[in-house]
Amino acid sequence: MDIDRRTLLRVGGTTLVSGLLAGCSAPDAESSAKDVSAEAAVAAEWNVLRARLHDAFALGIAGEFDAGATVAEDTFARFEQATGEWGAHEKLEETSETHYEEFEEAIGQLKTRLREENTEEMKVELGLGNEHLRKAQVQLVGERNARALDMQLLGTRFENAAMVAAAGNLSGARTIATRALSAFEDGDLHDALESANEETYDAFEHAAKTTIRAAKNEKADVVANQSNDAVTAAVSGSYGLGTENVAGAGHIAVMQAQAFDANALASLGGPSTSFAHAATLNSYRVRAADCTRLVARGETKRAKTVAEDVFADFEASDAHEALESGDHDAYEGFESGLEALTAAAESGDGTAVEEAVSKVDTNLRAGIEALAAGVQPAILQAGFFRARFADALERHERVESNAAATVAQSLFARFEKNELGMHETLEGTSEKLYDRFEHEHLKEGLIPALKGNGSGATAHFEGAMQALLDFEMKAASASVVAGAEASFMAGRAFDAAVAKLGDAKRANAIVEATFAHFESGAGGYHEALEHADADRYESFEAALGNVDGGDDTYAKAVEFGHEAVESVSAVVTNAGGDFGGAAATIVQDSFSQFEKSEVHENLESGDRNAYESFEAKLTAYADALDSGEGVDSANDAFVTAALRAEFTVVGELDKAPVGEAKNGTGEESKTKLKGGPNVQKGVPDGADHVIDVKAVSFDPGKRSIETGDTVAWKHVGGEAHTVTAREESLPEGASYWASGGFDSEKKAVTGWDAGKGAVQSGQSYVHTFETKGTFEYYCIPHEAAGMTGTIVVE
Repeated sequence: MDIDRRTLLRVGGTTLVSGLLAGCSAPDAESSAKDVSAEAAVAAEWNVLRARLHDAFALGIAGEFDAGATVAEDTFARFEQATGEWGAHEKLEETSETHYEEFEEAIGQLKTRLREENTEEMKVELGLGNEHLRKAQVQLVGERNARALDMQLLGTRFENAAMVAAAGNLSGARTIATRALSAFEDGDLHDALESANEETYDAFEHAAKTTIRAAKNEKADVVANQSNDAVTAAVSGSYGLGTENVAGAGHIAVMQAQAFDANALASLGGPSTSFAHAATLNSYRVRAADCTRLVARGETKRAKTVAEDVFADFEASDAHEALESGDHDAYEGFESGLEALTAAAESGDGTAVEEAVSKVDTNLRAGIEALAAGVQPAILQAGFFRARFADALERHERVESNAAATVAQSLFARFEKNELGMHETLEGTSEKLYDRFEHEHLKEGLIPALKGNGSGATAHFEGAMQALLDFEMKAASASVVAGAEASFMAGRAFDAAVAKLGDAKRANAIVEATFAHFESGAGGYHEALEHADADRYESFEAALGNVDGGDDTYAKAVEFGHEAVESVSAVVTNAGGDFGGAAATIVQDSFSQFEKSEVHENLESGDRNAYESFEAKLTAYADALDSGEGVDSANDAFVTAALRAEFTVVGELDKAPVGEAKNGTGEESKTKLKGGPNVQKGVPDGADHVIDVKAVSFDPGKRSIETGDTVAWKHVGGEAHTVTAREESLPEGASYWASGGFDSEKKAVTGWDAGKGAVQSGQSYVHTFETKGTFEYYCIPHEAAGMTGTIVVE
């Protein structure tokens, strides 16, 4: 009978897995290498995929499971986008449908196992993904060439050890390096390399063993140096194992793999300086929102001053250039929104002020999304919410219950829309915190109390704010929480300035409460700032203490706002600078290897423009890592240049698939696919919830809604997808639903095979839920990769 491959690997033990990871050849493997050209470049790209499988696994071994899962998902997304006749995706599918499908399933399952922190199953999926890519390489370029690529892959695995060591996990680095050395010694590469070039063999083995000893002795700098030597020896040795084309293209692929290692390392550090700029933008959101309250109170002159001061602060800040380069449309929209806000405030037009504040906020949120990553936008949103709840509490204390209720209801609506991902991040972080915030304090406590249908409004205000602070602390590091709390505390300082206009005693009380919050820890902000910069810590406290009920309270609040922004920069620099520098070193060492290598001259003579672009993009990437600015975009630019370089060194630049449409005609292949009912262009204004459909996941994967709510699944990445309900798990009384308008799951699957039910770039699938219960769904072409989701209708 047939035996499931994953079951076989589970029971096969370490020997089988080690063999797969080492890339053992069959006993009757060919004795000569194929003379290949464009095929060599594609096989090299598949080696990048193999290296990234090991990246994800290595991060899991080091305990960085979420980071590993992110690498796996990103790898899948890039694979899906590798279009064109000679792209990694289509060429794998063309070479072997089995290897293509098994690889896709393995990488999707690897991501899932990383999320589950299941190390044994991670090993299984790594083995399968690696095995099927290697077998495809053998089909495309021959066994000996595949062996040369195996040798280079081993080098990148030692680079993984350096990556993990630089992040401070020497134990993980030792494990990774030990596994790589075992794969070398247990497979046929050991004898093959020794026979081909004994000097290179000695150099590689020495570097490998020294890396392990250095990790054991907790010497991260030695791990970095020796792993770099292992990469150099592995690349050198590959020339004696395969053809020059394969070894040359493979070396460029090794540099790609090193670039991805650097990116992963940079992400493991503290937040980048881009996050500090995002925190600055968040503080502008808080200040702009105050204009609505000031105009409502007739303080139009002060409201105009606030708008003008935000503009002046932005023009002089580092966040100005960061936003302009990160999202130019958001930059222009923010500045024009501030101009409109200034004019509306001066005229006292409350409606126009609200519209301008909304425009400012919309564009600042877009800027935050461009500059922040991971959970960071959600944490900043929590800080913004805390500041706005504090504003509403002030109105409630002044017996302005209608105004306070308006703020609370507005925040609830924004929370339900999942602005900056806060709703789903909070729910995913802790169901208990989610219930405390949304149900206990906001939806079922505060809002009814403000409407006169309950009591304890003040307690519910404070409870909601505390739940958000607890969320910040649970979901993020102290350096990220600092960005959120800086926005909150700066907002409270401006609240004191507003209170001073009619109540100096209240202004003092606000400052005292804010100072007490900071002294109590402020989610780790206090300790993080004191540790990062003692002078800034003292000036921060002094500036906050100066905001009192005396003269020039507003000017002092502005001064404290500057201190808050600078404090975040200090905390961020202290938390993340080391990893950025170490990541830049990986790329710089890769460049040094390239300058001395055989492939350098081949690339330069092959195409001058491709050569210069490759070097320029590599240099720019190292600079981005060092500065912490624009890392992802610089990485993407280098990867594109590297792909062109791979095809250049094999003399096939005209076949490089960069930018080529999938059908090879310059037009999207989506014209062959159809959506069907409820698949439309864009997202409808009436959608209550939006779920991003990414390359291999639905984000969020689980969403809680209410009966009658409309959900839009928006395509944001990868190839065409489907949104297909699992019929067997439908709640009682619920009708079947799926993109394409099918009335059964069987018809949906058959329809997809016929090109129907597709949700493509620029489109969304929309469905309204009328029945309570739990609805499970999936994407038909990417189900094996773990692309599933759940809707809970309450």
